[in-house]
Amino acid sequence: MDKKLTRSSNDKKLFGVCAGVAEYFDVDPTLIRVGILALTIFTGFIPGLVL
Repeated sequence: MDKKLTRSSNDKKLFGVCAGVAEYFDVDPTLIRVGILALTIFTGFIPGLVL
């Protein structure tokens, strides 16, 4: 079965992008959101905002 990286249609926080990544990797969406937040804070905001 081919996996496709798409936005989530169920979990719409941050437009469903973090939930879509979480569904693709089969992890909790909260972990992805915390990871993006940590990346944004610890790298000086710009790379996390671009991501």
